[in-house]
Amino acid sequence: MSSDEKPDGRPAAPRSLAEALRARDDASLAALLRARPDLITPVPTDLTQLATRAGTRASVVRALERLDRFALQTAEALAVAGDPASYDELLGLMAGDDGDATVAVALPRAVATLREQALVWGGDDRLRLVRTARELLSPSPQHPSPTGLGPTVQEATAGMSPGRIQELVAAAGLPSTHDAVSAAAALTALFTDRERMAKLLGQAPPEAREVLSRLVWGPPYGQVTADPAAYLRWLLDRGLLLPTAPGTVVLPREVALHLRGGRAHRETEPVPPPVEPAGPTGTRQGSPQVVDATAAGQAYTALATVEELLKDWDEGGPAVLRAGGLSVRDLKRTAVALDVSEPVAAFWVELAYAAGLIASDGEADERYAATPAHDEWRERPAADRWADLAGAWLAATRTAGLVGGRDAKDRTLAALGPGLDRSVAPEVRRRVLALLAALPAGTSPDPESVLARLRWERPLRGPQQEDDLRSRLARWTLQEAELLGVTGRGALSSHGRALLGAPEPHAADDAARTQGSQDVPDTPGDKLPVHHRAAPAGAPAAGTVPPGPADPQARAAARAAAARLLAPLLPEPLDHVLLQADLTAVAPGPLQRPLADVLNVLADVESKGGATVYRFTPASVRRALDAGRSASDLHAFLAAHSRTPVPQPLAYLIDDVARRHGHLRVGAASAYVRCDDDAVLNEILADKRSTALRLRRLAPTVLAAQADPAALLEGLRALGYAPAAESAEGDVVITRADARRTPPRTPPEPVPEGPPVPDATLLAAAVRAIRAGDLASTAPRKAPGTPPAPGELPRTSPAETLATVQAAVLTGEALWIGYVNADGAASQRVIAPVRVEGGFVTAYDHTADEVRTYPLHRITGVAELADD
Repeated sequence: MSSDEKPDGRPAAPRSLAEALRARDDASLAALLRARPDLITPVPTDLTQLATRAGTRASVVRALERLDRFALQTAEALAVAGDPASYDELLGLMAGDDGDATVAVALPRAVATLREQALVWGGDDRLRLVRTARELLSPSPQHPSPTGLGPTVQEATAGMSPGRIQELVAAAGLPSTHDAVSAAAALTALFTDRERMAKLLGQAPPEAREVLSRLVWGPPYGQVTADPAAYLRWLLDRGLLLPTAPGTVVLPREVALHLRGGRAHRETEPVPPPVEPAGPTGTRQGSPQVVDATAAGQAYTALATVEELLKDWDEGGPAVLRAGGLSVRDLKRTAVALDVSEPVAAFWVELAYAAGLIASDGEADERYAATPAHDEWRERPAADRWADLAGAWLAATRTAGLVGGRDAKDRTLAALGPGLDRSVAPEVRRRVLALLAALPAGTSPDPESVLARLRWERPLRGPQQEDDLRSRLARWTLQEAELLGVTGRGALSSHGRALLGAPEPHAADDAARTQGSQDVPDTPGDKLPVHHRAAPAGAPAAGTVPPGPADPQARAAARAAAARLLAPLLPEPLDHVLLQADLTAVAPGPLQRPLADVLNVLADVESKGGATVYRFTPASVRRALDAGRSASDLHAFLAAHSRTPVPQPLAYLIDDVARRHGHLRVGAASAYVRCDDDAVLNEILADKRSTALRLRRLAPTVLAAQADPAALLEGLRALGYAPAAESAEGDVVITRADARRTPPRTPPEPVPEGPPVPDATLLAAAVRAIRAGDLASTAPRKAPGTPPAPGELPRTSPAETLATVQAAVLTGEALWIGYVNADGAASQRVIAPVRVEGGFVTAYDHTADEVRTYPLHRITGVAELADD
């Protein structure tokens, strides 16, 4: 009979978490490392180290925070149960004395989740919560348990005098005992006996029962005076209330559980709350076609808004604050330019930054500007440009909703500034959209039901607060998805579904999805052991959020699919406008890129909407002339792209501005003005408004100024002239709208929440390495002399080492060796020697799963493995 078996042949119960992990198969170990990726950074050397790491406080806290509400309630119940506890005891704490069929059905899944994540180990008859989790979840005066339970009788009477404990035993009608431990055990047996407790409480005064009812669901602590009332004295004399400090009493855990009917929680939530449709009747459902059309309209508006932002920053945007980010004044100016509120402007700015379209230029006078990637992006089809924006939003950890708030040091958080990264943001966005994808097509959710579902999937640690980060992120996600066109009328669009990578919903599944069904056994009476009910390896645990595709190719494929679905819904770009006699042009839809670029220079946007209205002004026409266009070019352009004749006022405006354009020339001396018509220069000198320019005549056709050329240009234009800038060679300087670009910039990298989830290749390699290391550390050995202590390397003389290795080459046996590498790091390995020559041994290393060569002088010792 093996030491790992019971007399009846069944496997022996594991004595530690390491032994429980050692009994798992490779798929189960891979599932553990996938659920808790912090355990694999770096890869543990063996299963003992893996178990130790899984029990550290930081790792356990992270694992508990990722449990759904019912799994967390199950862990909390185990923390107040015996150690170890049986499955039936746990079921009683969760379902109560009366039993709850829903809890009984859901509990196996919760226990399987806790066991898979190495928070619980042992068989159904000996369930053990890892020690760190028990310390975190057990009740204490400093950290009350979420269950509202207090200490046990044994814990509460630990510091009580033996005489006082015997008085409690006698007052409760129990025979006296010989010591305090047996007295506490007698009280515990009384309080856990339903019949005897009911009889005892039947004798309690009504006021005493009222006191118990106020403490039963927590907090279990209360205050008493030095001379308590008679009904309180009755409770104190029988141990139904036990003193913990002067003036403070506590309701023992066993008494509270009796009064609760055996329940550890007031309300258990075995099933996630469903995501309800919006509307007063809860049955609102729109047409998927209407949703897609509405979302496409929002997507077109999003593209137009981002392009307008980039156009506004084309020649250099606002300055970068010393601490980073936009100033409040610049954000307000951007909001006015985009005709949106400041929070919405912050969203568009952050979105363009996340997509890599804007960045700081890195100059001494640092400013924000468009990046070279912007020029490539704007030439792509509209649907592809939208997919780039939506994909960047979905993966970004920067959170625009935080702009204007305060950080931990009470500093204002600025748009594009530091402190806006929230690593949980991508997960929340994806989960919110996944909940929308689970609804029937065209159905918008009730936002509060979405928040309730998220709180169930990731319950808060500590007091419940409405304004927690995940709830705020969920609200912002719903708003931003609507702005971006991922949703329409609150419902997920078809292109939004493709971007998420979610399958199309089926009518047969809609009701089940809406009710939030779980993958649990169908039969409440299922009596299989819990470890046989575990979810399949690799399947997400209840309440987990499916991560986004880690493969860049998969993300690119999702974006391409979204663009294909959106493209037919976007309006076709037009190649014409409608010119009107009031010096305006109406674009009845989106314009083709060349037409839009020229028109944006030649005219100013007066109003936006389904149709865009452009206004021609002297300043806008002069802007086109500054860009290198001639009057004849502008006339030909308008005639070619207008469905109406070019109005006479517009033709006159162009000719009039062109006639005066370039008549004056401004160059750099500090600056100078030259003009062939000296009468014009005389007029400028006589104008009192030119005093600030400090002009003086150098020649009949030349004026010098102490202002720089840019200020001189603006000053003369303010006087009503149309000067042109001149280069050092005397040529007219042509200004381009896209003259300012940053050096090549990469989009900001998302800040991950903890270690990334390992892929299948890394998981397989890690499991293989852990198994091999465990073999090296646990294989039975025939060590010569005194065996080394656990964890120590074997020690043999060089002659013994050489002889043992040479013998193993002849017999083909495996050996256990201690090895110190060139960096001085010591390790133990199991090798199968193949050849020994020149001071080196060539062997198959079971730990590394490959053939390696080791210098004999670096082997500290060697031992043969035991025959079994």
